[in-house]
Amino acid sequence: MADGIILQNHVFHKPINIRGIIQLVPCRTVIISVKPVPLSPLEAQSSASIGGTGERQALELRVRAVEEENRALRRELSRPPKSPSAHFPISSHRGNQSRTHSEEGTGDNEGQKAAAVGNSSDCVQQPVVDKCETIHVAIVCAGYNASRDVVTLVKSVLFHRRNPLHFHFITDSIAQQILSSLFYTWMVPAVRVDFYDADELKSEVSWIPNKHYSGIYGLMKLVLTKTLPSNLQRVIVLDTDITFATDIAELWAVFHKFKGQQVLGLVENQSDWYLGNLWKNHRPWPALGRGFNTGVILLLLDRLRKLRWEQMWRLTAERELMSMLSTSLADQDIFNAVIKQNPFLVHQLPCFWNVQLSDHTRSEKCYKDVSDLKVIHWNSPKKLRVKNKHVEFFRNLYLTFLEYDGNLLRRELFGCPSEVDHNSENLQKTLSELDEDDPCYEFRRERFTVHRTHLYFLHYEYEPSSDNTDVTLVAQLSMDRLQMLEAICKHWEGPISLALYLSDAEAQQFLRYAQGSEVLMSRGNVGYHIVYKEGQFYPVNLLRNVAMQQVNTPYMFLSDIDFLPMYGLFEYLRKSVVQLDMANTKKALVVPAFETLRYRLSYPKSKAELLSQLDMGTLFTFRYHVWTKGHAPTNFAKWRTATTPYRVQWEADFEPYVMVRRDCPEYDRRFVGFGWNKVAHIMELDAQEYEFVVLPNAYMIHMPHAPSFDITKFRSNKQYRVCLKTLKEEFQQNMSRRFGFAALKYMTAENNS
Repeated sequence: MADGIILQNHVFHKPINIRGIIQLVPCRTVIISVKPVPLSPLEAQSSASIGGTGERQALELRVRAVEEENRALRRELSRPPKSPSAHFPISSHRGNQSRTHSEEGTGDNEGQKAAAVGNSSDCVQQPVVDKCETIHVAIVCAGYNASRDVVTLVKSVLFHRRNPLHFHFITDSIAQQILSSLFYTWMVPAVRVDFYDADELKSEVSWIPNKHYSGIYGLMKLVLTKTLPSNLQRVIVLDTDITFATDIAELWAVFHKFKGQQVLGLVENQSDWYLGNLWKNHRPWPALGRGFNTGVILLLLDRLRKLRWEQMWRLTAERELMSMLSTSLADQDIFNAVIKQNPFLVHQLPCFWNVQLSDHTRSEKCYKDVSDLKVIHWNSPKKLRVKNKHVEFFRNLYLTFLEYDGNLLRRELFGCPSEVDHNSENLQKTLSELDEDDPCYEFRRERFTVHRTHLYFLHYEYEPSSDNTDVTLVAQLSMDRLQMLEAICKHWEGPISLALYLSDAEAQQFLRYAQGSEVLMSRGNVGYHIVYKEGQFYPVNLLRNVAMQQVNTPYMFLSDIDFLPMYGLFEYLRKSVVQLDMANTKKALVVPAFETLRYRLSYPKSKAELLSQLDMGTLFTFRYHVWTKGHAPTNFAKWRTATTPYRVQWEADFEPYVMVRRDCPEYDRRFVGFGWNKVAHIMELDAQEYEFVVLPNAYMIHMPHAPSFDITKFRSNKQYRVCLKTLKEEFQQNMSRRFGFAALKYMTAENNS
């Protein structure tokens, strides 16, 4: 429409812009005036300006109707106020049943429905969400993909929120591992997270045949009254494919609008599914009209328990399954069957609280402007490829949160007391003890920086071998080394654990790259762990530790992403485990390292072929021309003719690539960027009395690449080199305190080098 009606509230001086027949919120004196309202972008295509006589007459009639509404409201205001405690007045089943049909929905008479609801409240009693009131959100999440998808939902909620949040995740073991680590490292203030074991709930719903792609987990919202704490009175339940475009507190406030025995807040289903006319012989579960969508649910848990919800839905499901045989839309079918029998249970939410973007929906009727959007629901298996008139806008909104820097959401809620987070307190105490005037302050700070970490970003499958000899290749990388992944997967058939240092946007680029690669998608035994960027240094040893912590084989090969292991190295290392009794001895098996300066290399298939290329100058021992000490103790001259493993001694600056047991020490986090990150680890292994044993028929080759940003800083920045020297000295002093006289050789070796 071209003209709107603006109500000027003379108490608060706040204009309330109304569409359609007026929904009034009276506050003492209300004066009406008619003013033009600009067309929204989405209306402009199809609306014309009012100019005809008929339109003017319609507008005059509407103004008179509004005046009559105001007179009725003034009479209402002159009556004694209702009791403040009557937020949830109890009324008969019959009254609730008729009330259900007068709530807001997607139908054409939505304005009249809105008026019926709006005129039942007054300004004094208009409920608001307290500034520090905790909002409870329940989400069922299982598996690797859902754990990745739910992060975008959480980001959209955190972006808009002004209240403390308490997330209740019903998860399988996989999702719990991923999400508990993510929230622990995210450290968002005023956010609490609890987990509930979905596997313990399977017996509650496993008797229900379900054809929906969500599987058994798609039925678990039915048992939330039993699952969630008994003292929790209300909760917002969300699907993982939801995106918020407003503060979730607005939805939480809707609980105050529940009347009588209403216990479920739902939006009408926006497709014709429950009308049964999508195809010939289409027979959906029973539903009230179009039915309701369960992607967004408001649950009054305390009332549902009193109504014996468990018994109610079970009896309904058993009865309907006798003829329907299975559910097609998981819990949604059963919720709708219950509501069909008990319509008084539902409070129908305005449809902008669940704009459903599946094919052939009426979602466009839920909004006329961007400002109308509250919640977007990607409830089609096609997700972002769904057909919708404005899908490009919705997709961009979704991608905004998908690629949004999650570190920016670590915002304090000022004025609200929050639970004591001992981890955060200890971190702040540690950081406060650092001297900010120290030239090496940034280096020292990085050691204590908590990087948000998303484990198992992609699906992971690993079946352990029966002989307990499996070895996991461990490496770390950033975006500029992605091209090495396919080659490494071709050279190493065993499990791989990778830590990737990426921004949120880069993580999505990596996801698209991986999903587009036949090589990577054919490998289920590669664990990709995203460590999100923060700070100015590349936290190389933190990345190595993250990858090591996710190793689930007895042994691990500590490599770097720029190296290609020889073909068959995985099986060769497994045999070496048995041959050298790795299970009962502390050994570090050295894999000799070589390098090529050629981007195209005919990779040697055997040691003999490698020695030939070495003699021809196609290959070199690793870093022989710039850092000979790093690998000199490997004794390449002896390796050329060796046929059995041989032991070597530690020497200063030794940094070989080794296979060790999974319980070996972690890397020292004080070393970031370039320099001494591996040297310190090998020194630690030697101090803990590991034997270094060189394997005679194993090798790996370093492939050429552009210099990293950190090595460039090391070469060009004097202060960088000074700080690295300081950190080395502190590490050696720390070794002396821990290992006493045995660590003296590290001090003297460094002084003599």
